[in-house]
Amino acid sequence: MSVLIDNRQNIIKITPDVEAFVNKIINAVLEFENFDSDYEVSISFVDNDEIKELNRQYRNIDATTDVLSFPLLEFDRKSNNEPVIKDVLIDTEISLGDIVISTEKVIEQAKEYGHSQDRELAFLLVHGMLHLLGYDHIQESDEKIMFKKQEEILNLLNIKR
Repeated sequence: MSVLIDNRQNIIKITPDVEAFVNKIINAVLEFENFDSDYEVSISFVDNDEIKELNRQYRNIDATTDVLSFPLLEFDRKSNNEPVIKDVLIDTEISLGDIVISTEKVIEQAKEYGHSQDRELAFLLVHGMLHLLGYDHIQESDEKIMFKKQEEILNLLNIKR
């Protein structure tokens, strides 16, 4: 198990407590999804300028966003919605991908929604992890599944608005 943290901003101090919190959230998502393989996830903390540039470069959207996910695996979703990794031989640690979070957006959205920065960070981590595990919210039916999972995971962690 590896959670690699890359801090490329100076808005929120990334302390050992923040790193432990990030690890706790990542592990909770993987446990919730019954994902028991060795894994690696990269979390990058950036400012609005950098996430805007990444959003423009990779999604062709010239705007800031709160979180971007870059999955490295493809999942088949069977009728029971259990994840099955496609065409991957697993004998070592699995790199699930990268999550990039704007710390400026963490602060802004926590204020906007009237909850703590910890709650906002947890929400963005859960959201990003579910994307790495093959969930999306483009279709309304998929959005319902993903958003329900987000709330269930946050409730299990007792992280409320």
